[in-house]
Amino acid sequence: MVMTAATEHKTVRVQVPVLARVEGEGALDLVVRDGRIEDIRLRIYEPPRLFEQMLVGRDHREIPDLVARICGICPVAYQMSGVHAVERLFGCDPRPWVRRMRRLFYCGEWIQSHALHIHLLAAPDFLGFESAPAMAARYGDEVRRGLRLQGVGNRIIRLFGARSVHPVGARVGGFWKAPDRREVAALAEEVDQVIREAEALLGWTASLPLPENPQPFTCVALRHPDEYPMIADHIVSEGGLNIAVDEFEQYFTESQVAHSTALHGRHKGLPYLVGPLARLNLNLDRLHPQVRDALGRTGIRFPSHDMYHSIVARAAEILQSLLEASEILADYVPQDPAYLSPAPRAGIGCGASEAPRGLLWHRYTLDLRGQIEAARIVPPTSQNQARIEEDLRLSLTSLGLDKDEDTLRHAGEMVIRNYDPCISCATHFLRLNLTR
Repeated sequence: MVMTAATEHKTVRVQVPVLARVEGEGALDLVVRDGRIEDIRLRIYEPPRLFEQMLVGRDHREIPDLVARICGICPVAYQMSGVHAVERLFGCDPRPWVRRMRRLFYCGEWIQSHALHIHLLAAPDFLGFESAPAMAARYGDEVRRGLRLQGVGNRIIRLFGARSVHPVGARVGGFWKAPDRREVAALAEEVDQVIREAEALLGWTASLPLPENPQPFTCVALRHPDEYPMIADHIVSEGGLNIAVDEFEQYFTESQVAHSTALHGRHKGLPYLVGPLARLNLNLDRLHPQVRDALGRTGIRFPSHDMYHSIVARAAEILQSLLEASEILADYVPQDPAYLSPAPRAGIGCGASEAPRGLLWHRYTLDLRGQIEAARIVPPTSQNQARIEEDLRLSLTSLGLDKDEDTLRHAGEMVIRNYDPCISCATHFLRLNLTR
């Protein structure tokens, strides 16, 4: 991380370490002059990965396996957004069994990703440790709990995906194979055993010494008629927006900034928030009653516009996911075949799902053979980029810009990690500025 600290009347540049404990690489440029932030830039300089262009010319059936490689933490989200887009274009309505199993598949991803973030990335910040191993010396039980929860999430993913990282079991129309009843029964026992731990985790996150830092921002998330949103056809916001996923590009824009390979998302020209806190704020009425009761006991009022409460939102979603997973596993009946085989159609298909880090939107243009002519993928981290910079500006100013560089650095890292940014998910290519 590169920061520029300043006294009241002059600018002083200092070098501090690159931001740690996020997926990918980035840096923060902060220029303070005369007691004010003159410039602030979260620089994302990972090389563009060109995933959108790599998809061009491939068959639509390859989408799940290809897009799963975009992220090692949330491959299920990329698969589900992709198959959702294709199925909507083809007019394919998966059977209730497929929809239910996809929800279970997604529960696994939320559990493992949120457990990793809470215990290994975020909690050390609030408890004053440099890392999770350092924290484990004093909070060993809590770290072991996090690893157990993450393990259960990974095993749910593996149940349908054959492996937990870059799973290969999903396909357009469903899954390649339905899991065996014995595998499901064994996993059901594991899930039921950790539900109480997840409930305790929710209370524990709320008891952490979380700073108070409410800010004005607009939350955006999917909305489902009956369920807490994982895969859905509508996008809503706190400002009253309620649109079909097909209309995303009419209301949300991405723009290039010179200092980042991740584009900046805006709604009505302003930054907005996606992710667990936004989902929770917009879908409190869709939570399992047991989760609502547990949230009520924390004493934290939701909806909340304090980003430090996102760790509590993640814990609530772990409990939500485990309770749903338990219900789905309890009445599991295998289906053969576990998929439909829809006929290709030419046209444009859009789909969205809620990755652990927030709304993930896909658009594909397919020809008559079902081959990809164009693709666009908008990950949650790029949507949150402008909001992160705004949060940094407000948070560091509130902290006091006269603080020493270590204090500013630590505060900046805490702000950024609240969003759990998956920097390497930035799939867009930038303009090439060539000088000879």
